[in-house]
Amino acid sequence: MIVTPKIRGFICTTAHPVGCAINTEQQINYAKKHEINGTKRVLVIGSSGGYGLAARIVGAFSCGADTVGVSFDRPSSGSRTATSGWYNNMAFEKLATRSGRMALTINGDAFSDEVKNEAIEAIRKLPGGQVDLIIYSLASPKRTDPSSGNTYSSVLKPIGSEFSGKTVDVHTGAVTEAKISPANEEEIAHTVAVMGGQDWVLWAKALYKAGVIAQNAKTVAFSYIGPTVTHAIYKDGTIGKAKEDLERGADEITELLQPLGSKAYVAVCKALVTQASSAIPVVPLYISIIYKLMKENGTHEGCIEQMVRMMQRIYTDGDIPLDEKGRIRMDDLEMSDEIQQSLNTIWSDINSDNIMEKSDLEGYRKDFYRIFGFEVDDVDYSVDVEI
Repeated sequence: MIVTPKIRGFICTTAHPVGCAINTEQQINYAKKHEINGTKRVLVIGSSGGYGLAARIVGAFSCGADTVGVSFDRPSSGSRTATSGWYNNMAFEKLATRSGRMALTINGDAFSDEVKNEAIEAIRKLPGGQVDLIIYSLASPKRTDPSSGNTYSSVLKPIGSEFSGKTVDVHTGAVTEAKISPANEEEIAHTVAVMGGQDWVLWAKALYKAGVIAQNAKTVAFSYIGPTVTHAIYKDGTIGKAKEDLERGADEITELLQPLGSKAYVAVCKALVTQASSAIPVVPLYISIIYKLMKENGTHEGCIEQMVRMMQRIYTDGDIPLDEKGRIRMDDLEMSDEIQQSLNTIWSDINSDNIMEKSDLEGYRKDFYRIFGFEVDDVDYSVDVEI
C-alpha cells in the first residue's frame, strides 16, 4: 500500500517501513565510524526509538555488543501500519544479525513482571549470561504497578500556580500563549509513579536477584533539565518531580548493586524532537530555536550523536565526568552560555510572523516526521510498500 502520514494531535498514526529502516541504517552507519571499547552485552529497556534505540545501536555497532531490547510496539494489521518502533526493531535486528551480533527483542509491557522475566531469560542466552550495561529509556503515559495492580497516568502540568507561556503549533507555525492549570497532589504522585525511578529500581532488583548483572556493570537512565523558559512546565512541574525521583532511584540502585561494584547514573540529555517532547507546551518552540542556534554554531546533535558521545564518556579511562549531583551532563552544549543568551534574546521577540526567520521550525517538522519514517531522503513515498 501507499503509506502517508496521518497526524492526530502530537502523534502520527502511521509509519513508513522503508523510511524507518533507512533512519535506523543511517544511525548504524554513524555508529560504525566511532569505535568504542565499551559494553559487550547490553540490555536496553525502551529500545525502539529515540535515545533508547540510539543507545542500542551504539552498543552493537560502536562497542560490538550483543543486545537485548525491550519495547512495546504494535505490528501491522490489515491496512494499518505497524508502529515506527516495530519497523526500527526489525531493521536493527536484521543488520545486527548480519554483522554477527546477537539481537534479541522482547515486545511487551516493560512495567510488568512477565516482561522482566522474559528479559532475564533472553540475557541468559547471551555469551556469559550477564549484561554489563543496562539502559533505561522508557517513555509511557501510563503504568500499571505489578504488585498492587494500580494503574497510574502521568500529566504535563505545572505545580503550585497556573502556567502561562509561549508555545507554537508546529504544523501551522502559529505562536500563541499556552495556559495550563496546576496539578493536584494525586496527579503529581501519579506522574512520579509512571516516569520516576520506581520501575527502574524494580528492573534492577529483578535482574540482580536473577544473577544476570555482571561485575562492575553500569546502568543509565535519561533525564532532562532545560533552561529557565521551560522550568515552570518541566523542571519545576510534574515531570520535574518524576525526574527527581529518577535520581533517588539511581542512589537506591547503586546501593543495591554495591556487592557487584556496579553503579547507576542519570544522564541529562539534550532537548530533541521525540513523541514525548512534542506533547509538552513551550518545548517545541524552544527546540526549534536551539536547533537553529546550534546548527549555526556547529554543535547540533541528534540522538545517535548524543549516545556516541555519552558512551565515549562512560568508557574512557578514569572517572566518568559528573556534575555536583552525580549526573552525566550530555546537555552541556545546549546549555552553554552562548546558546542560552542567544535563546533569551530570540525568545522575547519571536512571534507568528518571524518564527521561520528566528527558528528552525522546518527542521523541527522534518525531525518529527522522520520519527515515523517520513521526510527521509531517497525514499519514494509514491511507491507501494509491504507494511
